[in-house]
Amino acid sequence: MLGYVTLGANDFERAKAFYRAALAPLGARPAMSGDRMELYTNGTGAMLGVCIPYDKGEATAGNGVMPAISAPSREVVDQVHAAALASGGTCEGPPGERMPTFYGAYFRDTEGNKVCVYKMG
Repeated sequence: MLGYVTLGANDFERAKAFYRAALAPLGARPAMSGDRMELYTNGTGAMLGVCIPYDKGEATAGNGVMPAISAPSREVVDQVHAAALASGGTCEGPPGERMPTFYGAYFRDTEGNKVCVYKMG
């Protein structure tokens, strides 16, 4: 049902570089790119995008807003989290089992947006 989620960026070029590196372990690549938005996909479903807000106002991280990205394995969860931190992100929760069937990791991107990457099962 979900098609895509966008996260606002004040430094669009920095945000694009961050997500290109952070999402690489998932096999994600830019699917669409324009002057104010870039969307990433690995071909398995919904896309994640970064954008300059349409109203050109300041982009802010939403309190309670958190896109969650499905990974094919726990190892890929670890790789995405490590790539996010290496690309300038900050840790919001290291990789680990949160519930018996949920392995996840949390980070904030260079704009302060919180993101989860997880493996169910």
